[in-house]
Formats: sequence, C-alpha cells, structure tokens
Amino acid sequence: MKLHQIWNQLVVSLASAMLLSSVAFASQTETVYTMSNDTQSNEVLIFERRGSGNLHHIDSVATGGQGTGGSLGNQSGVVLDPSDRWLFAANAGNGTITSFRVLEEGLTRIDTDPSGGFSPISIAVFGTWVFVLNEGDPNDPGNPDNISGFRLNLDGTLSAIPDSTRPLSAPQTDPAQISFNKEGTVLFVTEKATNMLTTYTVDADGVPSHPLSRPSAIPTPFGFQFGDRDVVYVSEANQGGPGAVVSYRVNRETGEVSGAIGFLDAENATCWVVLSNDQTIGYASNTGSASISPFSIAFDGTIEPLLSNGRSIETGNGPLDIVLTQDGENLYSLDSGDNTITAFRVRRNGNLVQLGTVDVPPGANGLAAR
Repeated sequence: MKLHQIWNQLVVSLASAMLLSSVAFASQTETVYTMSNDTQSNEVLIFERRGSGNLHHIDSVATGGQGTGGSLGNQSGVVLDPSDRWLFAANAGNGTITSFRVLEEGLTRIDTDPSGGFSPISIAVFGTWVFVLNEGDPNDPGNPDNISGFRLNLDGTLSAIPDSTRPLSAPQTDPAQISFNKEGTVLFVTEKATNMLTTYTVDADGVPSHPLSRPSAIPTPFGFQFGDRDVVYVSEANQGGPGAVVSYRVNRETGEVSGAIGFLDAENATCWVVLSNDQTIGYASNTGSASISPFSIAFDGTIEPLLSNGRSIETGNGPLDIVLTQDGENLYSLDSGDNTITAFRVRRNGNLVQLGTVDVPPGANGLAAR
C-alpha cells in the first residue's frame, strides 16, 4: 500500500476518534438504508433489522436534494463509509450529494453539495476521499458523463478536490457504478452503453489520472465489487440476453484491467453483485429473471455456480440492488416490480432462505447495511 493511502486511513481513524469523544454512537445497531428517489424531496429510508432478519421501517430523513422518481441503472447510490459513521446519498434529480452522520438514534444530515456533474448516480468512499459518478445531460453535449472528487472533513462536510473532475471514455456512456479498489489506488467505473471498463489511478492529493478503458468481456457491464488479490467481479447484463458475472484482475499501480479470468453463466439482465466478507461466495441479481445467482470464488479469482444444480434462487419481482449485512447473516434485495425489499437468511453453505418483505416507494434506489 502506498504511503498516501496509509496516511488517508490514519486521518480517518483520528477523525473517528475525535467524533466518538463528542457524539454518542453505537455501531451495533443493525440497520438497512435505501432512498426514496422522490422528485420533490429525496429521503433516506431507515429500516431496523430484527432478530428474524425481517425489516421494520423506523424513520425517513430528507437529503435536502431531489431524486428522479425512476430507475437510475446504477449501483451504490447510497453508501456507508467503512467505519459506519458516515452515509452518503446521490440526489440524481438536482445534481447534489448529501453526507449524513450515523448515530444510534438515526441519521443527522450534515451537508448537501453540488456533485460536480449533471446527475450523480453512484458514490465511492476510501478514507477521506468521496468520489461521485455523474451521468451527463443527454440534451447538452457540453455537460458529459464524468467523475468528481471530494474530501470528507472532520465535521462531515464535503470539500471539492481541486482538478479531480475527469471524463469517462466518451461523453455519453450510460455509466452504472464507481468504486475504489481495496488499496484506494484505483477508481473503477462500468459503462453500459460503450461496454467499457474504465479506470483511474489516484495520487496523494486525491487527483485521478486520465481515464484508461478496455472493452468488457460481454456487453453491458453493470454492478461490481472488488475482492481479494486485486480481482473485481462484474455483472454483465448483455442487453437483456443471458447475463454473466466476469472476474478481472486490476493492476493496483497502473489501473490496467486484465482479460477475463473467470466467467459464470447467469440469467436475464444480470445487474448487481455483492461478495461475502471472506470473499469466497458472491451473489448476482438477475432483474429480468427475478432471481439471484450465488457463486463460489476460488483463490485465483475463478468462479462457478454455488448450488450443485447450477440454478439460481427465485426472488421478488424485478430485483435491483442487493446487499449483504456485515455479519453475513442476511441478504436484502430491492425489488422494482412490486416496490419492496425482500429479506433472505444466508445459510452456512451460502444458500438463501426467503423471509418477508417491506414496502418502499416506487423508484426507490440503492441499498446499504450495517
């Protein structure tokens, strides 16, 4: 790990210690978050996770921004930082992002700022760096897709990082997600329309390089998550045809993406991916097939179906985002067809047992859990 990444993590640890001295906080609360994506007033919806694994809505907190009321075609519109002390939400309807302090009793909104682009859809956090993936204005060629960086201050406010805004591989790429690799040296972006995987290296000041792009193995790369040993697992939706999960290795120094090192046949419109804490099991949601495909992960990054019959697990109507709780006991699926979040219990072998559902507003977007 480079010195600036180590320093970045030390700064976050110091900030967390200072906040804990003045703010009552308990990280044990089991909570799931989504956002309403409402066109008038976007809100983060807070759900308590009960002992059974089912969810109960306990509060809604306004972001101070606006949503779009419909699908964003994204992953990570709502994210927690690794310390679980800050939550961030993208307000795609009015081009802003919001930071919240996470407290035992709920959320406190700290800051709402312009996102550095037209329509923010995905957020990545590493240490004190917060990067936003902005979809451009399709009616304005001068307002293209981009990424833009911010620094998280000790009080939870956000400050734009100078010279951190960068283009994607083309002005209009229909992007889906942005995230850091585990070392914080590389930003990774999926582009659905161009079928590109785009990366940026990040210097000590949080300034990204110019974009480096390579084609995905199959069309429509969408959601992804980094695992161990520099491997990233990407859902590739294939424009409504049979989708897949593909693994690649990403060079932590240069950002170069390898050819496919693993491949898993999935079902229709494979769009979201999450990994277990030990990085041995993954799950991909198939929006078109109303199912979730579990897969096992080998040491070298190759993947294969988890279930002996190779089948997927049926879920709600039109599963979108999925999230695993940090203790690995539950998985939740945001289902667009019936506007619910479906709860699952995760068995020791990685299989899922469906529990109950809870209603969410039409157009709800993003999932985060602690």
